[in-house]
Amino acid sequence: MKLLYPQPEKLNAIFLSNPMAPSCNHSQNGQFLPQEVVVVVVPFPAQGHLNQLLHLSRLISSYNIPTHYITTKIHSHQVNLRAHGFNPLSTNNIHFHEFSTPVFNSPSNSSIKFPSHLTPSSQISSNLRKPVAKILHSLSHKNRRIIIIHDSLMGSVVQDFRTIPNAEAYTFHSVSAFTLFLYVWESIGRPFGIDMIKELPSNEGCFSPEFEKFMKSEHEYSKFNSGKIYNTSQAIEHTFLDLLSKEQISKGKKQWALGPFNPVVIQETHQQRHKSLVWLDKQVPKSVIFVSFGTTSSFSDEQIKEIAIGLEKSQQKFIWVLRDADKENVFSKDFIKKIELPKGFEERAKEKGIIVRDWAPQLEILAHSSTGGFLSHCGWNSCIESISMGVPIVAWPMHSDQPRNTVLITKILKVGIVVKDWARRDDLIVSTKIEMAVRILMASEEGEEMRKRAEELGFGVKKAVGEGGVTRKEFDSFIAHITR
Repeated sequence: MKLLYPQPEKLNAIFLSNPMAPSCNHSQNGQFLPQEVVVVVVPFPAQGHLNQLLHLSRLISSYNIPTHYITTKIHSHQVNLRAHGFNPLSTNNIHFHEFSTPVFNSPSNSSIKFPSHLTPSSQISSNLRKPVAKILHSLSHKNRRIIIIHDSLMGSVVQDFRTIPNAEAYTFHSVSAFTLFLYVWESIGRPFGIDMIKELPSNEGCFSPEFEKFMKSEHEYSKFNSGKIYNTSQAIEHTFLDLLSKEQISKGKKQWALGPFNPVVIQETHQQRHKSLVWLDKQVPKSVIFVSFGTTSSFSDEQIKEIAIGLEKSQQKFIWVLRDADKENVFSKDFIKKIELPKGFEERAKEKGIIVRDWAPQLEILAHSSTGGFLSHCGWNSCIESISMGVPIVAWPMHSDQPRNTVLITKILKVGIVVKDWARRDDLIVSTKIEMAVRILMASEEGEEMRKRAEELGFGVKKAVGEGGVTRKEFDSFIAHITR
């Protein structure tokens, strides 16, 4: 598969980290033409959203389009510190705007698994409206057109773009096309049947009432926008992208599937490699299951014990990221609880696996040849990274879009199995069930078939972002549209 890179030597370091980077506009003598369009990106302040839009910013800036990324000081530091899978130089054409915001307390709602720290995030984001408007007005005087790409949960923050004649906005949806389609389809009364969807998990318990209200109010602002952007690919979700394009769903709005935003080929850097990658180097291909439940999920001590016993009994090699869910401020010096494991577990398991208690480079771990499976909460960020690296999933949904993503992964794409059914979301998952799910994925014919399907899907994604691929063409189409 041939991948295109721009020619100017001074930018090679930037684009070599991005296998989807296209040729940039330049004249016959190799000099870049002046740009008249600027892109402003406004993510929702939570890791999965911040990360996806940082990757998108990197891709857009590779077209030599100045890109402005606006968030709080804390979240800008967070997303840059945790960014991985690409050369840090590839953010050189991204201008970060960082603003201080008040601190809000997290509400307590122990009846559901939805992360309480996301509720103050919605209050924090509301304080960005004025500074965002100021930046938009300033840029409007210096550029022919301003393109705003905002998270679907940040519509109210960018609403003042409507007062700027040369500005237009596009909504970024951080979920799968499948999950978004279901949300719209159900909201308009299921106007037509879908053969492949027989039974759907309930939305009950997916969100707190406060966050549900916030989402509905933010989605109202999308009616002012010029189109929608998804972090998915025709190679993964063509059926649901086609359904989203139906007039009664799209309301005539344009849409672009530009994913995966994350690199599909990991470039070596001169930075010190994480201990998990050094350990993986010593393992045989496809022999390790990666266990990580994202940044918004926590477990009880009892459930941690069952996971530990299940992993140990499975006799499979593993990397287990064992850390508490993010708080509002991930850099806070407040007491951080150390998660306890069964007595003697780490000593007994050290030949089979490693425990990572800090931030882990998930994308590099999934891309490593020794990784053969992923025990995951099925957040879309994790799903799209796992799919693009050809790694099958053991699905353990916790909240939000994760139960619906689980259906996509296990029943439609058939690249995973369920360890915890959403209907039994409040149950303790015992070690025997965890052991069985890990063994099926890692040491059975059924698991091997899933791995083959995942690898085929991953290859299709890589082909899609290559020269002449469907994602490459769609990205070029989007850039042509905003620079028209």
